[in-house]
Amino acid sequence: MADGKPDDFVKDEDELRSLHNEVNPLAAAKAIPNLEPHSRRFIELSPFLCIASADPSGPGDVSPRGDAPGFVKVLDDHTLLIPDRIGNNRLDTSANITRNPYIGLLFLVPGVNETLRVNGQARLCTDADVLAEFEVRGKVPRTGILVAVEEVLFQCSKALVRSRLWDDDYKVERKTAMPPLGHMIKDQIGAAQSGKELEAYVQKSVRERMY
Repeated sequence: MADGKPDDFVKDEDELRSLHNEVNPLAAAKAIPNLEPHSRRFIELSPFLCIASADPSGPGDVSPRGDAPGFVKVLDDHTLLIPDRIGNNRLDTSANITRNPYIGLLFLVPGVNETLRVNGQARLCTDADVLAEFEVRGKVPRTGILVAVEEVLFQCSKALVRSRLWDDDYKVERKTAMPPLGHMIKDQIGAAQSGKELEAYVQKSVRERMY
C-alpha cells in the first residue's frame, strides 16, 4: 500500500476537504481559547490523559499520563501543570518539548463517553516550591509540564461509543488475551534475559517506582 499510485493518496488540505461534507457550524465554533467551569471540572475528574508531542524534524509521539483524579492542576483559565512522574527515562515527551513546545492533550474520565482536548505550548518547570504540591509517598517529581492553553474543546462521544471502551463485556481477559509484557519485550528485541526475568523486572518497577 505504501507504494500505491499517487492518486491513491490525498495531496493537500483542499483535496481532503473535498472528500468530506462542510464542517458543522457548531463543531467549528466549539473550540474556545480558555478553560471555563465545564472543562475545569472535567480535568478535576480525570485520572488519565494522553500527551501528543513532536520533534520539529519528527517523529511524533503520544504518551499516557495517569494518577489520582485531579492530578493535573488548573492554575488559572489559561494554564495547566502536569506532574512528570517517574517513568522509563526515555523522556520522549519532555525531550520533544525542549525542541518544540506545541502539544495536544486528551483527557478521559472513566464512564464518560465525551473527551476533552486541550492544545497549547508547554515548558518544563523545575521550581521546587511549585512541584512540592505534587509530592506523593515522599517523592516530588523532578519536573512538571507547564501548559499555556491556546485551544479547548469537548470531543463528542462517537469514538468511545463505537469502541465501547467502558463496557464490561468488551473488557479483555488480560491473562489469556496476551502474554505478559516482559515476554513480549523479549520477543520484540531479543533481550538476553528470559521473558520471566523481564516480567519480574516490570512488576518490580510497578510496585516500587510509581513515584
